[in-house]
Amino acid sequence: MGREVVKLARAQGLEVACAVAATDIGRDVGELAGIGPIGTSVVDGLGAVAHAHADVVVDFSAPGATLALAPIAAAAGSAVVSGTTSLGEDARGALELASKRVAILWEPNMSIGVHVLDQLVSQAVSALDDWDVEISETHHRGKVDAPSGTALRLAESVQRARAATASIVLGRHGKTAPRHSTGEIGLVALRGGDVVGDHTVHLLGGGERIELTHRATNRDVFAHGALRVAKWIVSRSAGLYKMKDVLAGT
Repeated sequence: MGREVVKLARAQGLEVACAVAATDIGRDVGELAGIGPIGTSVVDGLGAVAHAHADVVVDFSAPGATLALAPIAAAAGSAVVSGTTSLGEDARGALELASKRVAILWEPNMSIGVHVLDQLVSQAVSALDDWDVEISETHHRGKVDAPSGTALRLAESVQRARAATASIVLGRHGKTAPRHSTGEIGLVALRGGDVVGDHTVHLLGGGERIELTHRATNRDVFAHGALRVAKWIVSRSAGLYKMKDVLAGT
């Protein structure tokens, strides 16, 4: 993801002031991204962020790195756009504390399309309150968590649309009881091949159904989304923001 961010940032006329990673130390990030040398080398310490004078830090790392980054970016006055997944309460708390000083946006899925899907799902579920809802997601064979964080977020949107009365059922097997109410959300995960990420929300009524689907066909979409957020957030005051704020242009 770092390489994609560097490549697309340059294409959009943005300057890469600093690059921090655990591998390829000393390598020029432009060469790593396939766009030729840009005079910025990979470093292995987050302390470099404090001296980069960056307007915004784009973070695709690991929970521990995000936890350490938050206070450094806040002290440096750099906004943070984080797409790191599986953040625990400690990392989320660090980002919240940093938001007292700088603008912060954390989303585990930076795809703009996924967030539009989420809005459509909320609207559809609210309008079809007597329909059943099932969610399926498919990812590549190497993905280590199931179900995906995006699928869980979609399920939570369904719950909110139904006043949090629906429960999430992870997969079904054996002899299951007939479904007599809309009070559950079935969720199933498929793994195989090189699928970047597919998510489908099935709304099932009597004699008709609606399927709302988002498919990511390459990982560029996450870098595109992060950079769109980065350009948006630099003019924002300190605080916590969500992708819905970006889409609304607020």
